[in-house]
Amino acid sequence: TPTKVGSALRGDNPKMAYFGTITVGTPPQDFVVVFDTGSGNLIVPGTECESEACKSHKQYNMVKSKAAKRINCDGSMVTDQADEITITFGTGKVTGQCIQDKICIGSACSTGAFISSLDESSNPFDSFTFDGVLGLALPMMAQSNMFSVMSRMQGETLLRQPLFSVFLSESDHEVSEVTFGAIKHEHMASDLFWVNVSGTAGYWEVLIEDVTIGGKRQNICKDCRVAVDTGTSQLAGPSEVVGQLTSALNVKENCDNYDSLPELGFIVGGRVLTMEKEHYVDKARGSCSMALMSLDIPPPTGPIFIFGIPFLQKYYTVYDPVNSRVGFAVAKHQGSTPSVLLSATDLDRPATGGSFLAAAAARK
Repeated sequence: TPTKVGSALRGDNPKMAYFGTITVGTPPQDFVVVFDTGSGNLIVPGTECESEACKSHKQYNMVKSKAAKRINCDGSMVTDQADEITITFGTGKVTGQCIQDKICIGSACSTGAFISSLDESSNPFDSFTFDGVLGLALPMMAQSNMFSVMSRMQGETLLRQPLFSVFLSESDHEVSEVTFGAIKHEHMASDLFWVNVSGTAGYWEVLIEDVTIGGKRQNICKDCRVAVDTGTSQLAGPSEVVGQLTSALNVKENCDNYDSLPELGFIVGGRVLTMEKEHYVDKARGSCSMALMSLDIPPPTGPIFIFGIPFLQKYYTVYDPVNSRVGFAVAKHQGSTPSVLLSATDLDRPATGGSFLAAAAARK
């Protein structure tokens, strides 16, 4: 089931979010949602929500759906009074009630559970182009298997293969696509390789063996982890490591050294996943800055990197919940020459003190 994905732009910045249409209810009610591998549940605004963030978007009307019924937010049936739930999203939060109804993604339909908002914070939901969020994290992040899209589709054998894949366009000349049940080889410019998920929180997270700059190992961030997150617009990582990389790359605010900036790489599964300056530098109106945010998530979930949209435009990704693994391949984009996927064994190990980080330290 291929689902076409639109995108939102902000100012001179690259694409900030990718979203598509699903339906909920009988008869179907349409909602535009972000496909978010960093969260676990479907959330759409409900008609009982009086928040401006809800009223400025499409709202789900339970009364108009023949199949709808209230459930508890652990997926159990209501015996007395149904409960509610509050979920925090970075800078904002959503409080909602839990409902069971028919949910369709493209032609794949199943009866499942979701959260219908009763209240949404104005920041950031009021400004969103889309109505809601479709969580595609591993099932343990959902309220229960009823809330997990992939668990339902797998259980009802709605898909040819129990996985989904993501291709994000870099320009308006291509169509982005989330495909449920298949791997689209036409979007791949290299072989696909698989990496096992390393955590237990439900994120699609894998181990980072090391970081490279200009093809040189930096010997930092040993056994770091990274979550692949389609719902995040940037790249983010632990502040200590981000500080080291920012100092090492030394991106000039006036863009004087932009053309000579090296590749930034992450060794994952024995391969080097590189990003060019276009992916890790924000360049707008003659000013340059690192597009790598500091994000300190406490243990046991953190510390962790987040690979958002810039990474996912460069790499085609496949998500396999049955085998708890993520597949990576260089994405094939129209009109551009794809980079070569290097093995970690191809790297030249720098001599002691010969890394970019050592050079950065010497500049201080």
